[in-house]
Amino acid sequence: MSNIDLIIEERAADIGDFLVGRLLPFRQKRMVGPFIYIDHMGPVKLNARDNFDVLPHPHIGLSTLTFLFEGSIMHRDSLGNQKEIKPGEVNWMTAGKGIVHSERTPEYLRDSELMMHGLQIWVALPKDLEKMTPEFVHIPKSEIPSWSDNNIEYRLIAGEAFGKTSPVPVYSKLYMIELKSSQKQKIAIGEHLYGESGLYILQGGVETKGQKFGPKQMLVTKDSQLCEFTILENSIIYLFGGEPFPEERFIDWNFVASDKEFISEAKARWEKQTFPKIPGDDQEHIPYPSLKK
Repeated sequence: MSNIDLIIEERAADIGDFLVGRLLPFRQKRMVGPFIYIDHMGPVKLNARDNFDVLPHPHIGLSTLTFLFEGSIMHRDSLGNQKEIKPGEVNWMTAGKGIVHSERTPEYLRDSELMMHGLQIWVALPKDLEKMTPEFVHIPKSEIPSWSDNNIEYRLIAGEAFGKTSPVPVYSKLYMIELKSSQKQKIAIGEHLYGESGLYILQGGVETKGQKFGPKQMLVTKDSQLCEFTILENSIIYLFGGEPFPEERFIDWNFVASDKEFISEAKARWEKQTFPKIPGDDQEHIPYPSLKK
């Protein structure tokens, strides 16, 4: 990362009953490749009286990627899917023209202590797919490509890189890669990357050009082809990136689109509650922020 363009620090953000560390969007960098929203969730310990409950809410124009380090979340959506998300698995939901989902502590864990820690990510869809039919895919940990090279452990969580392809069905040229190292060593992987690239430090740190960077920081490169740095001992980092879109993307609450009219229509649909309902979780919902009392 000898060509660092921007350093982004996590900022506290409130998503209801839960505080997260927000990385994207950032005022100086709205997107990195097609990645438009990244939240670091936790780590936090929930006791027997606390539960993770993100009530039913809508999305358009994007895919969500949930990746846990610790804990468990029950995903439900308006397509009728109900799936528990566990650490190392990839929960990939494509909203397209419109979907509603909720994320809650599973029933069997609601009276127990639970650690919650993970990443919540939005990936914008290409313009011609923003109104596609919604989809949902859950990828087990065992199916995520993983390998070791020069004492670095890699996992290709989504996209294409290093001549490998993740089974997560992405719709644009992108990558999300986990790197773990137990020792300090130099890494030069620019030849395997493309487009824009962001490096997020979960644990440990990296050095570049005599500077050290640590947890809760994301470094954004000017040119992913020049991605070289020294990873410190006992570090875990994530690389996000890919080819940026030619059109601007707009965000309004949970809605993402290249067309503001599409967002306005989605807001009206949610206010009128004409989005599809979630089977078994249709008694509550998060109101559009301007309607909160």
